[in-house]
Amino acid sequence: MLLQSINPATETVIASYPALSTAEIQHIITASHSEFLSWRQSDFPRRSELMHQAAKILRANKTELGGLITAEMGKILTEAISEVEKCAWVCDYYAENAESFLQPENISTELSESFVAFQPIGIVLAVMPWNFPFWQVFRFAAPALMAGNAAVLKHSSNVSCCALAIEKIFWDAGFPADLFRTLLIGSGQVGEVIDNPLIAAVTLTGSTPAGKAVAARAGSALKKTVLELGGSDPYLILADADLEQAVDACIFARLLNAGQSCIAAKRFIVVDEVADQFEALLLKKMTRKTFGDPLTAVDMGPLARIDLRDELHQQVVDSIAAGARLDLGGEIPAGQGAYYPATILANVKPGMPAFDEELFGPVAAVIRAKDEAQAIKLANQSVFGLGAAVFTRDTERGRQIAENELEAGCCCVNDFVRSDPRLPFGGIKTSGYGRELSVFGIREFVNIKTVCVK
Repeated sequence: MLLQSINPATETVIASYPALSTAEIQHIITASHSEFLSWRQSDFPRRSELMHQAAKILRANKTELGGLITAEMGKILTEAISEVEKCAWVCDYYAENAESFLQPENISTELSESFVAFQPIGIVLAVMPWNFPFWQVFRFAAPALMAGNAAVLKHSSNVSCCALAIEKIFWDAGFPADLFRTLLIGSGQVGEVIDNPLIAAVTLTGSTPAGKAVAARAGSALKKTVLELGGSDPYLILADADLEQAVDACIFARLLNAGQSCIAAKRFIVVDEVADQFEALLLKKMTRKTFGDPLTAVDMGPLARIDLRDELHQQVVDSIAAGARLDLGGEIPAGQGAYYPATILANVKPGMPAFDEELFGPVAAVIRAKDEAQAIKLANQSVFGLGAAVFTRDTERGRQIAENELEAGCCCVNDFVRSDPRLPFGGIKTSGYGRELSVFGIREFVNIKTVCVK
């Protein structure tokens, strides 16, 4: 089997790699486990020193690494460089906070001493996607390594160059050679890695079907999983919203990374009272958004692959056939590359792909609600539950809706949803379970051990 990296802007092959054999996979996992047995004895100052060094390497090489991201999956260069900088942030964050996050916690009982310790569990297998090829990896790897674990990465096949570059960053930072390893394998080989008795846990970011498959395989072996899956994030626009601010936030959150984000704004649910104004302003501003060569000054590059672009277009076509109104875009441009324009679908209703499914690209679905209550109901009428936002000048009412009424793992008021190393990140329903980032993320893959002394 051959893994290929193809530039989605030019459709040229960047690199090809043969998939590892079963024997080669076993060799890497065995070496990684051996490294773990030593690493788990290391102290936090040593771990912190190396993780800070990884952050320095990322910042020093951000332009080159950003260019690699752009070449492999099409993200515009400015966004790619920002992604690398964010990876440096998460490395520094855990380098500075891991020790305090994992300090033993004393609990008062009738015993002379009782406490909870947080200890590493072994090798964590990460199955990662292509849309944020560096960030998705570092947000798992930084806490996993700082907790004393080892890690092996099965990255998406179309970003194998990024996967190898990440491995080299940890090597260059001074981490033990086999502590973080990349496995160049196809998706059909993931099962045998999960089954390996030296793999302690699995984390996956990807589609809901992929998450279900990995969870089933890991569950059969009683291995812990954390899943961050798809989303169809609703953004509620209430009657008293600042429409200029709301539209700007919606567009940014819809078109970032050409719309290829699990937490992108996907369903714009607008109360009737301001729907006409919202739609007019959205059309005016979305019309200005450009796509093209991701190395130039455009708003969007291509989608990551031709097949993904074609799948998105079919969802648009099917939604129009079901009664949605096309206000902008919606046509595959002529020429080379996996490009798709900024697109607006209005009159979207439940039962249409634009409402029910995740649209992984620059397509905004506008849904009208008669009032606030129906807007909340429509927002929650989804199998997904990753992120959500509400826009209103009544921030206290917005807070109450975000905290108590929206079914999602992250809810924002008058802002777009994003990940932040300081805050837990993850979803509910078919958007997955478990949390990444913050103190919650580093405690997902540790043994929470009770120790009692009489």
